[in-house]
Amino acid sequence: MAVTSPAPVAPAVPSGARPRRRTAGPSRPAPRTATAVITLSLIAAAFAIPLISMLEFSLRTADGHGLDHWIALFSPETAGRYSVIWTGLGNSLILALVTVAIVLLLLAPTMLLVTLRFPRLRRTMELLCLLPLSLPAIVLVVGLVPIYLGIGRSLGTGAWTLAFAYGVTVIPYAYRAIQSNIDAVDVVTLSEAARTLGAGWLSVVLRVLVPNLRRGLLAACLISVAVVLGEFTIASLLNRSTLQTALFVVNKQDPYAAVILSLLSLAFAYVLLVLIGRVGGPRRGPRRRRDRATS
Repeated sequence: MAVTSPAPVAPAVPSGARPRRRTAGPSRPAPRTATAVITLSLIAAAFAIPLISMLEFSLRTADGHGLDHWIALFSPETAGRYSVIWTGLGNSLILALVTVAIVLLLLAPTMLLVTLRFPRLRRTMELLCLLPLSLPAIVLVVGLVPIYLGIGRSLGTGAWTLAFAYGVTVIPYAYRAIQSNIDAVDVVTLSEAARTLGAGWLSVVLRVLVPNLRRGLLAACLISVAVVLGEFTIASLLNRSTLQTALFVVNKQDPYAAVILSLLSLAFAYVLLVLIGRVGGPRRGPRRRRDRATS
């Protein structure tokens, strides 16, 4: 008669004690708070020190510091002295609006068409959209001079015609902003579902796809405005008056005014960034707020 050995008995766990959890591997140490604070402080200092220096320079006066240069810039008595700045600023704002319209009405619909109907052409379109990054601005201007001779004869020599050149320069940045949002959203499934429910293509684009792509579209608009407000080479070589060319002219006469307007331009870009973050973020409807209040 065979005798079987007794099965091993697991050690008893005392009452109230929790069993130990087995980990798959060694746990990674969490980043220290001091390291994060130091890193963020260095980054903040890298941005804040130049801005504080510009602000301090704009406040310098013969007797110390004051708002004399700020008041003189917006004073009606010196309006003729700084008229070139306001003319350039108005031209830059018009160029920003036209460039944003090119991005929203030409680039974005083309990208959606390629994604939905011609996915095989995506690599080709990406190559064409990123091509301006490899062309220096001076080379781009040399190629655009003959084109702008024809534009000047047919459409005039207004500053707004620079929007065609600026549209080419902002395409790589706007493309990456919109394409990253398209990759994050399944636009094919959304469009097919909307079409199945009887929606037309215009309704699909405006009421289904655009709300889901609003963050990428707003980011593309912000990048376009920033590029237009900061571009100097193309406007200078094509002899157009914009904000940067006006600042270059005024800087030779009054460097304080140029620094003040540069600070205002940075503040304007920051406000745009905040607005895009607020508008492009997830919307909180009344139902979500009610659920949070009841939880």
